[in-house]
Amino acid sequence: MSTTTAGRAGAREWGGLAVLSLPTVLLGLDVTVLYLTLPSLAEDLRPSGTQELWIMDAYGFLIAGFLLTMGTLGDRIGRRRLLMIGAAAFGIVSVLAAYATSADMLIAARAALGVAGATLMPSTLALISNMFADQRQRSLAIGVWATSFALGMALGPVVGGAMLNHFWWGSVFLLAVPVAVVLLVAAPLLIPEYSAPRSGRFDLISVTLSLLAVLPVVYAVKRFAKDGLDLPMVLAGLVGVVFAVLFVRRQDKLESPLLDVRLFANRTFSAALSVLLMGLVGVGGSMLLITQQLQFVEGLAPVEAGLWMGPPALMMFLAAIGSPLVARRVPPGLVVAATLVLSTVGYVLLALVGPSGGIALMVVGFGLVYLGLGAIAALGTDLVVGAAPPEKAGSASAMSETVQELGLALGVAILGSLATAVYRSRIADEIPVGTPSGVADAAGDSLAGAVASAQQMPAGWLDLAKEAATSGMNTAMVVAAACTAVLAVLSAVVLRHVGAIGDEAEPAAESLPAESQV
Repeated sequence: MSTTTAGRAGAREWGGLAVLSLPTVLLGLDVTVLYLTLPSLAEDLRPSGTQELWIMDAYGFLIAGFLLTMGTLGDRIGRRRLLMIGAAAFGIVSVLAAYATSADMLIAARAALGVAGATLMPSTLALISNMFADQRQRSLAIGVWATSFALGMALGPVVGGAMLNHFWWGSVFLLAVPVAVVLLVAAPLLIPEYSAPRSGRFDLISVTLSLLAVLPVVYAVKRFAKDGLDLPMVLAGLVGVVFAVLFVRRQDKLESPLLDVRLFANRTFSAALSVLLMGLVGVGGSMLLITQQLQFVEGLAPVEAGLWMGPPALMMFLAAIGSPLVARRVPPGLVVAATLVLSTVGYVLLALVGPSGGIALMVVGFGLVYLGLGAIAALGTDLVVGAAPPEKAGSASAMSETVQELGLALGVAILGSLATAVYRSRIADEIPVGTPSGVADAAGDSLAGAVASAQQMPAGWLDLAKEAATSGMNTAMVVAAACTAVLAVLSAVVLRHVGAIGDEAEPAAESLPAESQV
């Protein structure tokens, strides 16, 4: 028996949305909060350089790898069931992370958190698509969901800073425990169960191939961001591409594939995924560079930097909530294109930021960038999920999340590497002759290294390093502005066939088995 009707959602569904937003906020917070805790946990656990990188990256690495698997698993065993299993696991492993006694234990806990987190994102999004049958209400609900993740990312530095003032570094992981408890209690009361009957055998070979396709590609992107183009990065990328081809070929042959590649025949699905992927590239790179600019160039503490990121987060919230409302009268492609034009203006403003006194300009510019992100996250995700048949909502949600994770990682790799290259080229001639090699290498590699070695350099030299880093950011923002302007035009073109929300939509896919609702 269904707990929803084909009509408009009621109080129970909106209450369920509030419950589903909690783990989404938590996942966003978990992305940024660790940046604050790294110095204190490093002092306690004494990780090596490699271990430190894995503490930071294991979480996102495993999330990206398991999203597709978990999204499809939810379609088969029940989306609410998988959500509750994932929430319980996330809470338990968060306690293990909080009380980790070694770097290896924390790395293992972060990896397990990534696997558990991969169950939460597609499950929440797929459940929203089922709870809100009315297209207009669904678009608004997805806008709230998309904003919840950004809210968590914005709160990370603020909440983390406040907790570190009173507790030890592990306390930030314990934030997951009350969220998990609330979800486990409220989910059976407010969220109906959904599963796809006759969904066939869960193909473990496809799961393995998907991991062998996604994980090497994510590793290649992250390695490129840190070390540039090298042999391990190229080999990892090639391995990922080879297994991606094998994965797609196997899906074509299966009656119940892990990913129904027929979804890509729907032009709305494919076009919206492309816009999500390309749009998140600029956001990922600018988020990294602006955070560094606020802390290393402007000299703000992490908590202060987090507070300055609040207004841009508010802009994203307004766009994510407002764009579905506007799209009821204006075609979504035009709404996305218009907000991306404003994002282009934001990137231009960021390209004009100087090495000092540019906080206000950065906040305004980044706020405009986040306007485009809000519209893309809300409308793009809605188009992807809405283009898939109900029994494939989990798989479609996972694809949406996967391309967004990949877009953010690509942004950090491409724009971050470009900014670093400009910094290194400009600072190379400024390092005084006779500087010890270790100090020179650190100062010439990155602004963080320059700040760390400033006391061993001549007076005023750090100002030159800040100017070089600002120039790198400016150059990256010029590239982002040009690419976003092109994306704005492409969005209007590739989504021109999509009518205003609530109009008759393009058929999602050919007929597939009906979904069971409990």
